[in-house]
Amino acid sequence: TAYVAGATAFLDEEYKKEITEINKKIYENSDEEINKIYEEGKKRSLENFEEMYEKLGTKFDFYFFENEMAVMGKKIVEENIGKVFKKSEGAVVFCGEKYDAKLHTRVFINSDGIPTYEAKDLGLIKLKSEKYDYDQSVVVTGNEVDEYFKVVLKAMELIYPELRKKTMHISHGMLKLPSGKMSSRTGEVITAEYLIEEVKKAIRENVKKEGFNEELWSKIADKVAVGAIKYSILRQAAGKDIIFDFEKTLSFQGDSGPYLQYTYARMRSVLKKAEEAGVKPVILGDFEENEKKLVKILCRWPEVIERALNDYAPHYIATYLIKVASVFNEYYASNKIISEEKNSAERVAVTLASSQVIKNGLGFLGIGILDRM
Repeated sequence: TAYVAGATAFLDEEYKKEITEINKKIYENSDEEINKIYEEGKKRSLENFEEMYEKLGTKFDFYFFENEMAVMGKKIVEENIGKVFKKSEGAVVFCGEKYDAKLHTRVFINSDGIPTYEAKDLGLIKLKSEKYDYDQSVVVTGNEVDEYFKVVLKAMELIYPELRKKTMHISHGMLKLPSGKMSSRTGEVITAEYLIEEVKKAIRENVKKEGFNEELWSKIADKVAVGAIKYSILRQAAGKDIIFDFEKTLSFQGDSGPYLQYTYARMRSVLKKAEEAGVKPVILGDFEENEKKLVKILCRWPEVIERALNDYAPHYIATYLIKVASVFNEYYASNKIISEEKNSAERVAVTLASSQVIKNGLGFLGIGILDRM
């Protein structure tokens, strides 16, 4: 890709000088031909991003572009030279160790007069506050920039103390292949499109093995593939690296997105049959032992949501949903839910409650539900 080629070329001093000059022209908007190419590349990239966002079920209310952040960031830094920043060898730097021994010095405007990512992040926080009067801004990055962000947040605290109070940084681990870490700079990376297609292929193979309806699966493959990928990431605690395991990700038996989607579809099938049989859900309070186990787990749902929210930890939801699905499937295997027995209405009610919890939980994780699988 162009990005890989550029990153590789930048290691050569001869090309580095040329690339730096091009970046400067893009930032200054001073070369009509170069900026025309830049704008066309930006347009195509955004179009491709939008296609992927739609497939992932992702939506953004606002976009903040790097060139806007750069202008604002440079202005903020220049206004605070002598107060927060200082000039050093033609650049503008922030000496983090002056305020905290664990911090270090970072460049905010380089010797060519171009704002760095550090300055751009300051510009971004200011632009966001002007665009939307938020209560809290949660910045999510890879954990490899933890030390970088500590310095940026300290600079932010000195310039915009009120915005710093409303800003939280959460770092996550990196998604890795079995061969090691993926890198967009070196090209050792798989694209989202490729990953989704590979997961879909593997799902089709699993469908054949399990004897499922292939025609139906062809219609829902995208949703199952995306759900499988999302779950495999969200099930991990934020700070841990993720080894993408195809076999585990696609399993219909256990800790996976497809397992949750399949369990929900099973619940909906039961409820549809109950409706057709005229069995309405009613809680009688006379729970059987295996029902008590399931009901107790369902009652923990508000507690799980609160903990996940307070700790910014969606993996609590993922772990909990697997428990609900596992216990429900045990319950389903050992009980005839729709029957002539008086407790059939209660069994339907427990199934309905379980399906609602699974539906809500998958919704929180951004994973689509399916009524049939």
